[in-house]
Amino acid sequence: MGSFLFTVVSFIVALGILITVHEFGHFWVARKLGVKVLRFSIGFGRPLFSFRGRKDTLQPPTAGGEPGEADLGTEYVVAAIPLGGYVKMLDEREGDVPARYLDQAFNRKPVAVRSAIVAAGPLFNFAFAILAFWIIGVTGDTGSRPWVGSVSPDSIAAKAGFQADDEFIAIGDVATPTWESVVYAMLTDSTSGEDVTVRVRVTDGMERIRVLPGERLLGLAEDGQLLSRIGLSPKRPRIEPVIGRVVEGEPARDAGLLEGDRVLAIDGEPVDSWSAMVEYIQARPGKVLQLTIERAGERQQRQVVVGSRQVGEQSVGRIGIGPLVPEGLFDPYRVEIRYGPVEAVGVALTKTGDMSLFMLKMLGRMLTGELSVRNLSGPISIAQTAGKTASYGFTQFMKFLALVSISLGVLNLLPVPVLDGGHLFFFLLEAVKGSPLSERAQALGQRVGLVILLGLMTLAFYVDITRLFQ
Repeated sequence: MGSFLFTVVSFIVALGILITVHEFGHFWVARKLGVKVLRFSIGFGRPLFSFRGRKDTLQPPTAGGEPGEADLGTEYVVAAIPLGGYVKMLDEREGDVPARYLDQAFNRKPVAVRSAIVAAGPLFNFAFAILAFWIIGVTGDTGSRPWVGSVSPDSIAAKAGFQADDEFIAIGDVATPTWESVVYAMLTDSTSGEDVTVRVRVTDGMERIRVLPGERLLGLAEDGQLLSRIGLSPKRPRIEPVIGRVVEGEPARDAGLLEGDRVLAIDGEPVDSWSAMVEYIQARPGKVLQLTIERAGERQQRQVVVGSRQVGEQSVGRIGIGPLVPEGLFDPYRVEIRYGPVEAVGVALTKTGDMSLFMLKMLGRMLTGELSVRNLSGPISIAQTAGKTASYGFTQFMKFLALVSISLGVLNLLPVPVLDGGHLFFFLLEAVKGSPLSERAQALGQRVGLVILLGLMTLAFYVDITRLFQ
């Protein structure tokens, strides 16, 4: 229950931050360009909290002038449904506007001004991502060393010459100081169809070039498993098969296993590492296993009935134990990355640009059917990831916020009516045509855009629910 509440709170916090950033972009630019803002709302529906800000009319009413809504300061609202927000501006299309405030109405502003206000929301999302990556770069980020642990036989990586203990240096022109940076760079380059050039350091300290065929990489990036699909896995430290944790109510506790027990054999088969033991147990859900353990220097036998959990369409065995990890075991496999304030700006800009381009390419491939819609993430997946990254700490949560902020920026710039990109498309047509589109044409476009948006949301929910039950 506590984990669920933590996930919900993390999700709401993430949405609140990202929606505020997006809507503040519209709000701030509108005010700067002389448009009266009536309401700034985070969320939809019934207001949970609201207050009036200072008067922000650019032309205060003349003495004796009639009072009206525009005489009041902006209303700031936090509403009940935290799945979006909006900025309500003074606009003749939404109600009568006193003559003295007409020059503060959104619809009276030139196309360039209206376009700037609409584009500001997505642009602030990109700016937030740049800021987040900059903060991470300056404060430092600990990642896994980009060290190859194993290469699957006859895999794409094996045929390209990769070997165990190769250490990534760069992919193309992009440095890869961590395994995470390898994943990002490989995902970005794998969508072009061109060969990917990888520079590695081999065991003798020399540098070598490996080339992955671009046509073989297309379509392998689904579910973020590109590296495993091409046959690469990161190097991990060897963990002894010593139990460090036993979960209450699980088969291991029922069988009498204790913290500190060393598993010597299962069903007579010697066990030499934690990973080998886990692999053996996971492959035998529902089976009865005979464990030979060492406790306080003595050998004992324990019989365990393996439980199971569902992973996709497959049942995976589990008995409810965790390893005893010696202090400092992972230190040689970790690396800390830190940049100076100026250098971090370039790194943040590059990462934001690369991820934006990658998301656009992925969207394009989904639209053409080259990529499965299973790559979509809806509110459920986003909530789960928010909770997971928040539990890992500030840096991981910031990375999550940056990536979702980029996604919001990219999606909102798509030329779909209802979205910011749809409004920008209408403004472009207006600039070319010399006059606004008819209200009928705009209303039709809004209806089409709403259908597209609802269809996309329904599909994302469906993918989320399917993924959840699997």
